[in-house]
Amino acid sequence: MGGPITLEALFPDMVAWRRHLHQNPELSYQEERTSAFVADHLEALGLQVKRHVGGYGVVGELKGGGSGPVIALRADMDALPIQDEKSCDYASAVPGVMHACGHDGHVAALLGTARYLASRRGELNGTVRFIFQPAEELSPGGAQPMIAEGVLDGVDEIYGAHLWTPFPAGEIMTRSGPIMAAADEFLLEIIGKGGHGGLPHETIDSLMVGSHLVVNLQSIVSRSLNPVEPSVISVGSFHAGSGFNVIAEKAILNGTVRTFEHGLRMLARERVTRVTADTCSMFGADYKLDYKLGYPPVINHKAETEWLRGTAAELFGADRVKECPLIMAGEDFSFYLEKVPGCFFFVGAGNREAGITAPHHHPRFDIDESAILQTARLFSGLVLRRLTGTF
Repeated sequence: MGGPITLEALFPDMVAWRRHLHQNPELSYQEERTSAFVADHLEALGLQVKRHVGGYGVVGELKGGGSGPVIALRADMDALPIQDEKSCDYASAVPGVMHACGHDGHVAALLGTARYLASRRGELNGTVRFIFQPAEELSPGGAQPMIAEGVLDGVDEIYGAHLWTPFPAGEIMTRSGPIMAAADEFLLEIIGKGGHGGLPHETIDSLMVGSHLVVNLQSIVSRSLNPVEPSVISVGSFHAGSGFNVIAEKAILNGTVRTFEHGLRMLARERVTRVTADTCSMFGADYKLDYKLGYPPVINHKAETEWLRGTAAELFGADRVKECPLIMAGEDFSFYLEKVPGCFFFVGAGNREAGITAPHHHPRFDIDESAILQTARLFSGLVLRRLTGTF
């Protein structure tokens, strides 16, 4: 393969890979072409590659010239069911599907890291395992099936990155302990008694019951949970009724619960269940509640977080490495961290001057592509510092 190359020299390729994936997005559990694209690139580097791991997952293994620890690096690959509204030459070519969360950039950064480290494999005293995961966006997610098929076997530590437009390009953000929330979901069907809008006394108005429940459920955080422990309960959708003069027999509420600590997570579930039962009982309505525990909180390990901070400070300067605020979004990287020590971190990808300000999951979402290079530099630096003692 010749001598080592530089990540800066690889940056145009990383941008091209990201833009190709951005134009050709695939939804969760449908990443067939994306996974083939990744596997083909890894095989061309001479890595040991496994395809179809836990679905469309791909694992590439780079063995160094000497023995040592196994370091895992992970990128997610799936897109979202959102119509791309950007005006650019790399906008999604797939109607109703786009990379609106930066996963295309994650894949490009990890592919660049693999190519760079492959050029220096003889220097490595250990092994690097590259994990390309499907279905992060849609619970139950792609992490658990990959873990079940042995993706973490023998791994000593693991790192994952997320490009994040709320943070400016150039910043590295992380924290020890909880960093992202558990993401739970509830689906509630309220069953009343329909009837004529002019005769409400002959009905049990599911829409009214649902309205009380929206208020009562979203009051749990302020009145039932400890105010010094962050939590969120949000009703995201409410569907009821079919006509202006018809009392709705059924109403559907769909919502999410976000917490960072197991005890609070279980208490929130108990309170949602009880408030639902009591509110429906008060009005004589029946109900069906489906409460799903989703991804657990992402909890970083202290030693690995400090290792990442130190590596980032050496690479970019201590002023660029900052304490990340708690983030209420969820991530199934949490499942890896339950099994193996590691750290999840954010790389700033916003750029107000360039107009890159749209939030994640927005139809005009984009990233400052310099964040891809920064992510690859940090991934590579973590590995080189651990497996060679230097950069």
